[in-house]
Amino acid sequence: MGGDMNDLSSAPQPEGERPKMQRKPDWIRVKAPVSKGYQETRKLMRELNLHTVCEEAACPNIGECWTKKHATVMILGDTCTRACRFCNIKTGMPMPVDPLEPEHTATAAAAMGLEHIVITSVDRDDLPDRGAGQFVKVINALRRETPNTTIEILTPDFKGRMKESIAEICEAGPDVFNHNLETVPRLYPTIRPGARYYASLRLLEEAKANNPLIFTKSGIMLGLGEGRLEVHQVMDDMRSVGIDFITMGQYLQPTPKHAKVEDFVTPKQFAAYGSIARAKGFLQVASTPLTRSSYHAGDDFAEMRAAREVKLAKQAAKEGRKA
Repeated sequence: MGGDMNDLSSAPQPEGERPKMQRKPDWIRVKAPVSKGYQETRKLMRELNLHTVCEEAACPNIGECWTKKHATVMILGDTCTRACRFCNIKTGMPMPVDPLEPEHTATAAAAMGLEHIVITSVDRDDLPDRGAGQFVKVINALRRETPNTTIEILTPDFKGRMKESIAEICEAGPDVFNHNLETVPRLYPTIRPGARYYASLRLLEEAKANNPLIFTKSGIMLGLGEGRLEVHQVMDDMRSVGIDFITMGQYLQPTPKHAKVEDFVTPKQFAAYGSIARAKGFLQVASTPLTRSSYHAGDDFAEMRAAREVKLAKQAAKEGRKA
């Protein structure tokens, strides 16, 4: 028999003993939300029976964002048909789609006076259109009720119906189309088993092909065991399909049942990744430990739009000189 007799790794754990959560470094800790603005946002969401990814995914920035009346509305219910190992959203058989959700979302955006709203959803593999129709209805309701609000959508992969779903949503005309790659391809089988890396890349390429004026955006989590060169390759893959905006943030383990944090990436390392991303040609880059897809999304959108205008002006001037 091989092996070390003193190796207790496979020994049974005492009953009742749970795996411990890792202690977070100082740069990742945030204060519990207590402000009046936070309470008002929470009350409005409950009154309109809306779900937010801020709550469901236990986002560390909820206190800051809700105080500023920024919220990411999660449509199509609060139950996902997938079970990704990084995600805190509950899984199972979802409830029927709420027909009032689009109007309630628009009412919330108008009541909060939002300049920019982020709409995301759970995966709905149980629906024939994978939930695309509800995204369209929400975008249309927002355009009716609060026409000056810019709209960012953060979508699932619409597995099995990707092209049709993207065409329908792009026709509705969101300002930003976000779909997260989440991690490097090597880690997909363990971290994002229900999805395919290259299918997600194709989705973002399809969004840009449907409407070149839509800004495309994607993000990855760091600290899951990815290598530096793998992260650089993901950046190259994103640029190859024309993605405008990359977000990179620290993965945090929601519960002991989820994938564990392999590494707490330092703020200095995040800054270095950010510099490399800018050099690769992204219009906008967000790379800090607390960066999440929707964090500071409104400010980032304004900066990205300005960056595109500068880029187009430079191209026009260059072509003018050639003529």
